[in-house]
Amino acid sequence: MPKISIKGHQMPASPIRELVPFSEAAKKAGKHVYHLNIGQPDIASPKVALDAVRNMEISVLEYSHSAGFESYREGLAQYYRKNGINLTKDEIIITTGGSEALIFGFMTCFDPGDEVIIPEPFYANYNGFAMTAGISVVPVTAKIEDGFALPSIADFEKLIGPKTKGIVICNPGNPTGYLYSKGELEQLRDLVKKHDLYLFADEVYREFCYDGAQPFSVMNLEGIDQNVILIDSVSKRYSMCGARIGALISKNKEVMAAAMKFAQARLSPPTLAQIASEAALETPDEYFTEVVDEYVVRRNITVDGLNAIPGVFCPKPKGAFYCIASFPVDSAERFCQWLLEDFDYQGETVMMAPASGFYATPGLGEKEARIAYVLEKESLKKAVKCLEEALKVYPGRLTL
Repeated sequence: MPKISIKGHQMPASPIRELVPFSEAAKKAGKHVYHLNIGQPDIASPKVALDAVRNMEISVLEYSHSAGFESYREGLAQYYRKNGINLTKDEIIITTGGSEALIFGFMTCFDPGDEVIIPEPFYANYNGFAMTAGISVVPVTAKIEDGFALPSIADFEKLIGPKTKGIVICNPGNPTGYLYSKGELEQLRDLVKKHDLYLFADEVYREFCYDGAQPFSVMNLEGIDQNVILIDSVSKRYSMCGARIGALISKNKEVMAAAMKFAQARLSPPTLAQIASEAALETPDEYFTEVVDEYVVRRNITVDGLNAIPGVFCPKPKGAFYCIASFPVDSAERFCQWLLEDFDYQGETVMMAPASGFYATPGLGEKEARIAYVLEKESLKKAVKCLEEALKVYPGRLTL
């Protein structure tokens, strides 16, 4: 029997979905499971986007340009200019989700064996994208007691060696919800300039910033135009995760020309989803105002509720719709599995993502879990109550 590849063996499984069999069993046993494990918003996609697909008048679903519809790229450039980011359509390649944008970017900018530094905890699929490109992730640790602020530049410097070719950040962050300040990003800018590194920035949660905080894009960092690669997506902005439309963006013409060869090799991004995504650019501003207001309420219910539970600590995020909480338990992974296998409160339980899967350093995050506060308010209140009651009876609870 033929063997699968070494890369196939080494490709990491998703920690976000690893407990799915236990949640499925819990549901078959009659329990209601509150899914806080995955960032799938329940917010309605913009009507203007859905109507564009319903009302389209085309007889053939043709390939699009490999870089995506020209009209969509021009519309995106206008969107960025409206948000203070000066771009042209030729600096944008439409991709099949932000995931493909990262893979194209990694394959374009790095050689097998190169290293990229990523503040941990980080979006776990970065590991898979790095594996696909044959590069290694080198973690620099952000600490929960600091609210997951950017690690010190000295910590980054210690990790830079001859194989270091880039830094990857997510801002606002998944899984922490931390929003890097302009000052933090300028420190990274100076480091990138000093060592002539690429700076990849995943900014897919740009619209979701709270408490008056404003996002600052890496595209506006002075002096590193040729180093910056921006990753974007419609998935969370418009609650269109299933559209699978993203973008790879850079002012570096050599990078964009090389990335186009990867885009040509996969032919084109999906046509129907581009129609929806282009129409989504007409989404009225009040849509985002309402969504942000809703997420602030959801965040407060979740984070304030968690911090009211004895022994639980959860920094309050200023962006995205995730938080990481530490629990007074022997193992968050065991606790999360126990919640699904052995516990219910009034027929209900909770599914979370153990945070250890978002760290690259062994042993970190073992008492932490990521929570996506993407459910409606009453469900979040009930989920927090479930966790409070669960910690009263969990056999592996630590003494305070």
